[in-house]
Amino acid sequence: MELRIDVQHPPDTLENELATLEQRLNTPDDILHGLERLTPLLPDLIFHYREADGEHYVYVEDPQRRRLAGYTVFNRLIEIDRRADRHLRAPHSKYRPEYRRRGIATAIYGWALARGFCLLSGARQSPGAHALWLRLGRRHPLGFVDLRCKTLRYLGESVEPTVREDLHTRMLLLGEGWTLAGLEERAGLVLEEVVGLRSLGGLLVLRR
Repeated sequence: MELRIDVQHPPDTLENELATLEQRLNTPDDILHGLERLTPLLPDLIFHYREADGEHYVYVEDPQRRRLAGYTVFNRLIEIDRRADRHLRAPHSKYRPEYRRRGIATAIYGWALARGFCLLSGARQSPGAHALWLRLGRRHPLGFVDLRCKTLRYLGESVEPTVREDLHTRMLLLGEGWTLAGLEERAGLVLEEVVGLRSLGGLLVLRR
């Protein structure tokens, strides 16, 4: 199972962005200075948390090396309507190369899912992000949706390759306490012709 994978962040651009954020985190009177700290999600790292305009940011600091490892942001999506906007966020992560494959993003996404966030992938993913979603899908309900005209339609736990490659097809992870029926009622998710449903929401009445 693969989704469109072609996202790459130029090293120089990433390094400059993280250096700027690191400076802001350590500048008194900056809005990023003195942020709330989450209960450590991994040893030897500090997780700074900020919410702004409905978006959630987690900045990860390595105190031993006195540097910013990277950050994850849970963005709002302009492609969805107001009902869905209350419950769905699109996560994006940027980390320095030496901090990748250490489970940092996995821990942060898991934290968000445990808080009840439902996560929607972007139209494109990096190889690392795609692998991360598949790992999370072993512990959290994972499926596919079609997103167009601000409407989300559930496609099932698996889709044909041609559907998977369509730019309207996204991956969906359900947060703690959520079912497909709950997303239908509260976020307007369209359930139609759902076949072979096993883990994403329990018993459902199939609709067309």
